[in-house]
Order: sequence, then structure tokens, then C-alpha cells
Amino acid sequence: MTTGLHSRFIVVALAVALVAPAASAKDKNKDKGHKKQPAAIVFVDTDRDAYNRYWVETYGRGKCPPGLAKKGNGCLPPGQAKKRYAIGQPLPPVVVVERVPTVLVPRLRTAPPGYEYVWVDGDVLLMETRTRRISDAIAALLD
Repeated sequence: MTTGLHSRFIVVALAVALVAPAASAKDKNKDKGHKKQPAAIVFVDTDRDAYNRYWVETYGRGKCPPGLAKKGNGCLPPGQAKKRYAIGQPLPPVVVVERVPTVLVPRLRTAPPGYEYVWVDGDVLLMETRTRRISDAIAALLD
């Protein structure tokens, strides 16, 4: 009788020893083939607030000439009304970027590694340096 109990114990122990590694391997492989998406690199609310304060302090609010105000295009002259960039797309090579005003730079968080802040048509863009891909934008307060 002791031999039968001993044999059952060995069988159960072997079964557990064989199943446990298989379950562990299954857990390790469950994420294979599914790449985790990196966190989006975007402006945070403090950056947007800092830029909006800068804009109002520097240019005021609502100082659009009457002729452009009624066009509803953000107070841009007709030739500039179309945005020259798209978030998630590379900035076209023909678009020349300007430096962000030096007084605004310390108000923004430090750009993440591989990114820089640039100025296009009064908007601050967060641009990937190597590819010129626009990650996010803060539009100028032109209305």
C-alpha cells in the first residue's frame, strides 16, 4: 500500500513539474508579436498655458484687423491661412523653421531627447529632430 501511495505521489509530482514550465513559457510568449506602443511625446498643459501667457503678454488677445477677423481663419493673411504642417507627419523641407523666442524657452519643459521646439507661423511645434516629424503643436492665439 505504501508503494502505491508513493507511486501516485511521484506521478503527481512529475505532472506538476511538466505543467509548471509550460504555463510559465506561455506567459512569457503571450506578448510576442505585439510591440508595445511608446508613450506619445506631446505638450502638457503647463507648456500650453506658458505659451498662451507668453502670446497674450507679447501680442495681446483679439488684435486682429477687422478684414481678417471676419474670415475666421485665425487672423492669418490669405496666403498663410493653410497650415503648412500636419501632426504625425514630417515637416516638408520647404518649410523653414524658426527658433522659439528666447523669452519663451525657459517657460517650456525641456524637449525630450531627440526632439526640439520650433516656431512655424506663430505656432510652437514639437518636432523629432532626425525625421522632422511633428509630434504635437500649440497653435498661436490669433483670434
